[in-house]
Amino acid sequence: MTTASYVGIEVELNDEGFFTDPSAWREEMAPMIAKEMGIDELTDEHWRVIRFVRDRYLQTGGGPSVRVLGKTSGVEVKDLYRLFPKGPAKQAAKIAGIPKPVGCI
Repeated sequence: MTTASYVGIEVELNDEGFFTDPSAWREEMAPMIAKEMGIDELTDEHWRVIRFVRDRYLQTGGGPSVRVLGKTSGVEVKDLYRLFPKGPAKQAAKIAGIPKPVGCI
């Protein structure tokens, strides 16, 4: 495990860089996490997906797959890959401070 500091708050990350405690996440952290992943600016579309992923996790205890994201988030799969080019479910989950979704490599 490792730690990172976002907006002056120390958080623990697992070996893959996902938050170990999703309750430590704050929206203000998302742009910093995104920038580390090569996403320079979070648009309204990004936020729609990030908030959707986070809400889904809080409701179900797991993050959605890309397929579920494309069907239920209101953002089409091709747009998900434009927004999160290194894997929409994985990148969105990391930016949203939740664990890596099951099935992501």
